[in-house]
Amino acid sequence: MRALQVFAPLQKFLPEVEEPSGGKRVQFRDRLLYTLVCLAIFLVCSQLPLYGVKTTSGADPLYWARVIMASSRGTVMELGIGPTVTAGLIIQLLVGSKLLDVDTNVKSDRDLMKTAEHVLGLLITIGQAIVYVMTGMYGEPSEVGAVNGVLIVLQLFIAGVLVLLLDEMLNNGWGLGSAISLFIATNICESIVWKAFSPYTLNVGRGPEFEGAVIALVHFLLSRTDKTKALKDAFYRQGLPNIMQLLATVSIFLMVVYFQGFRVELAIRSKRARGAYGAQTYPIKLFYTSNMPIILQARQSGHTQCL
Repeated sequence: MRALQVFAPLQKFLPEVEEPSGGKRVQFRDRLLYTLVCLAIFLVCSQLPLYGVKTTSGADPLYWARVIMASSRGTVMELGIGPTVTAGLIIQLLVGSKLLDVDTNVKSDRDLMKTAEHVLGLLITIGQAIVYVMTGMYGEPSEVGAVNGVLIVLQLFIAGVLVLLLDEMLNNGWGLGSAISLFIATNICESIVWKAFSPYTLNVGRGPEFEGAVIALVHFLLSRTDKTKALKDAFYRQGLPNIMQLLATVSIFLMVVYFQGFRVELAIRSKRARGAYGAQTYPIKLFYTSNMPIILQARQSGHTQCL
């Protein structure tokens, strides 16, 4: 009996999203609509506060990892895509090291592998939720209470199931791309837009200033007589988003888009009929690893800070 068969009895208990009937390809308009619906659900969950939380004030130990994890502190999307990504990485490592025997050419094995990822992802979700409650992320456990603690874990578990279903729906051909990449991109874009156009005013020792870099630039130019000093403050101010940071972000974005198209055609010789050898090409992209190293680094540093 293979180790993967352990997950076979759990297949009928896990929720799943069926592929389009008859193998038909969903029209682009419908796929775009499903993708927007997934995005709307994620954004609502990112703003929906957890019930039973006593406090979320103080330093956030996972602040720098939240953008990569697509998580929002104190909301039902607290864990974000972390458990799903972690479970996928663990299963892929086990398969790659031959500790799990999986034949990817067999559909039943692929389904069992997907089930294993889902089960492990839900277990990680429950484990992380319990650790968050017990370590005081939402207030002292004695103040939160047993009932509220169970409710918080239940809310985070339901959110984890929702992330799995949304990702499976898009991957099965109902939407565009992957929910994991979509949520990360949305979280990053939201952060960039907010830091560029935030109307909030803060005081970091120089008087009230707008948090948004673009709004601060306009405000400085309109309210100050020394335009040179106003431009300098808008481009290089400390402690708040500035124009140079915004320009650097846009430049890196354009650079990544440009390099994304770089690839090398690796020639592979294969034996053909009558003993002849023909060359086949295998494309290798410059950014083949995508954002996976950043996710690994962010999750490792985030767990270290939490502990």
